[in-house]
Amino acid sequence: MNGMGEDRAAAAGLSIDGWMSAARRIDSPNFDDRPAGEAISLVVVHAISLPPAQFGSDDIARLFTNSLDPDAHPYFSRISGLRVSAHFLIRRDGALIQFVSCLQRAWHAGVSFWNGRERCNDFSIGIELEGCDELPFEVAQYLRLVDLIQSLSVCYPINSVVGHSDIAPGRKTDPGQCFDWQRLAPLGALLGRAR
Repeated sequence: MNGMGEDRAAAAGLSIDGWMSAARRIDSPNFDDRPAGEAISLVVVHAISLPPAQFGSDDIARLFTNSLDPDAHPYFSRISGLRVSAHFLIRRDGALIQFVSCLQRAWHAGVSFWNGRERCNDFSIGIELEGCDELPFEVAQYLRLVDLIQSLSVCYPINSVVGHSDIAPGRKTDPGQCFDWQRLAPLGALLGRAR
């Protein structure tokens, strides 16, 4: 568990192999090994909706499991060939899904840079919120996000929580202007964004 004991992991609701007990597990094939000895020190907050600005379907899970039907929506033909994933997805009602073990490197950040380091996938956990740049997120999502990050911080030396737009400026805009960073105030010093 990256140097963390089983007792700390169990207290945080995380199994020794990096799976959160409170999450529904849907395995994504889109991951690989983190570099040896790499500490998990960053959480990246994303937003995703499929189709764009529509909520409630299983299309995000289909994208992360390489089973998105390119004919189901005009937008899907452009993205169905992507091989991407995140560790977690928080649905609009606060339901939590995990796609990749925290011990593995999910493919969520892409070309990225934070605090003098490139390749943020190497040292981060990616959390997707079901949402988009143009619409507010739900209270249940913020509550789940804070709880999840606090649990992860028990097991891993997380020192920053940032948006995808912070690590890929000019390339990514999520979680967007409607994301209320003040709702993450309980995380205190973990918030790595400059405000």
